[in-house]
Amino acid sequence: MEIKSIDAKQFAKMFLAGAARLEANKEWINELNVFPVPDGDTGTNMTMTITTAANDVAAMSEYTMAGVAKAISSGSLRGARGNSGVILSQLLRGFSKVVSSYDAIDSIVLANGFQKAVETAYKAVMKPKEGTILTVAKGAADECTELAAKEDDLVVIIEGVIKRAEYVLSQTPEMLPVLKQAGVVDSGGQGLVEVLKGCYDCMMGKEVEYKPTAGTSAPKFSGTRPPKSDIDTADIKFGYCTEFIILLEKEYNEDADAAFKNYLLSIGDSLNLVSDDDIVKVHVHTNDPGLAIQKALTFGSLTSMKIDNMRLEHEEKLFKDAEKVAAQEAEAAANDTGFVNAMHKDMAFVAVSAGSGLDDIFKALGVDIVVSGGQSMNPSTEDFVNAVNRIDADTVFILPNNSNVILAASQAGDLVEDKKVVVIPTKTIPQGITALINYIADRSAEDNEDQMKEEIQYIKTGEITYSIRDTEIDGIKIGKGDYMGVGDGSILSVGQDMPATVVDTLDKMVDDESSLISVYYGEEVKKEEAEELIAELEEKFSDCDVELHFGGQPIYYYIVSVE
Repeated sequence: MEIKSIDAKQFAKMFLAGAARLEANKEWINELNVFPVPDGDTGTNMTMTITTAANDVAAMSEYTMAGVAKAISSGSLRGARGNSGVILSQLLRGFSKVVSSYDAIDSIVLANGFQKAVETAYKAVMKPKEGTILTVAKGAADECTELAAKEDDLVVIIEGVIKRAEYVLSQTPEMLPVLKQAGVVDSGGQGLVEVLKGCYDCMMGKEVEYKPTAGTSAPKFSGTRPPKSDIDTADIKFGYCTEFIILLEKEYNEDADAAFKNYLLSIGDSLNLVSDDDIVKVHVHTNDPGLAIQKALTFGSLTSMKIDNMRLEHEEKLFKDAEKVAAQEAEAAANDTGFVNAMHKDMAFVAVSAGSGLDDIFKALGVDIVVSGGQSMNPSTEDFVNAVNRIDADTVFILPNNSNVILAASQAGDLVEDKKVVVIPTKTIPQGITALINYIADRSAEDNEDQMKEEIQYIKTGEITYSIRDTEIDGIKIGKGDYMGVGDGSILSVGQDMPATVVDTLDKMVDDESSLISVYYGEEVKKEEAEELIAELEEKFSDCDVELHFGGQPIYYYIVSVE
């Protein structure tokens, strides 16, 4: 078989097949984790990133190269989560930017697309590290360029690209010693290879059915705005809460944006409209969702559509004091700005958290919106954009509280135009808490940014979990089911007794300058067990104050910090 070009419809089918293959192998990719902890999420993050784009492509009724490219680029950006997902989104955006200008993909366009993909992805990472998905992508791009210079058969070229990608992937343990110690290849690179193989299978005639799935999850907001179900049915002027995303296919400038907003306000209220180069996200309350949808369709295709009957929802609930609630909510509706905070603020916070106790701690420290996430479920770029847009403030600080979330949070800052977004690179929950404690409201945003970044450097964090496989890291033998104390980038302790592992982990963290130990116990730990551990820690580390807090986090029995 010889194939010399790929049209828009075939490109869409190949992309969907790549997404389907990645999804089918995500759990295996999750297991390619350096540390044998039960929170490997590379496969999940990459799948959820590509799924958002794939859903948009699958919803298209007509295919043009520009349209498919825009759906892939915009969808992957919105759905990007985790470092691997963000890098994948940038690879897809770079490739899409090149092919969007052509009616079909030939060998030269393919090679140029691969090179632009790699260039875009490397630029997105502040300190690119070899031995990762970036290295695999670069190897694939170089092979594509070499083959395209002497070959126009895409079958031969893509076969060569996959072969080169697999070889580079096999060499990643030689580039990153930590991979070699763990006996695994780079998980992000493996994910990329699976996407390429899925695309190739489709090109060769293998039928792959892509089933649209929920690629992103809405962030759980914690704020002060009253829930809409508290509004009395009689006072709901516009009964349908209507939400959707427009995948722009026509010019959408400032005049069009203003006219669209005016139209939506003429048929509804509670409008929240956010746009960037590729998409427009709409939330409006109206009595005729069809009118809003019809108008939106003049700008492009729609996705993520959601319509709720607020009157019907409300009637399912009973209130003892309906008249009082109705009066209060009618007044609130009249002054509703769509923000979680009633008054404009100079500075506000969005924080990532996993666990009801940790949520409460962050809210008590002044966080405006808590986004559910962390290990095993990283928030997407769109989750952060939505959260920031719900806050009326000049500057919004984002606390990722996880090293695998920082890139997605930083990418969100590029999509918000009406306020300054500052990402404080907190890699752990304790660092996020420390940042908030050192925030001083009457200082400038710049001074607070500097202060928080300075203080989080002095926090040591340990996390207690269990091993999911036998392995050896840094000369430490780890058995499946062993308890592990994972420090800031290394294994601190391994044992078969959980309290002893916690004590040993802290023993590696505490030094002569340490004065405070904070312990956050998870959802699987009983309070009595945690209190017994605290008594042991107070005796062992008598020179330090020891604090106990309920975190409620999954996966990690304890999160401990030393400062």
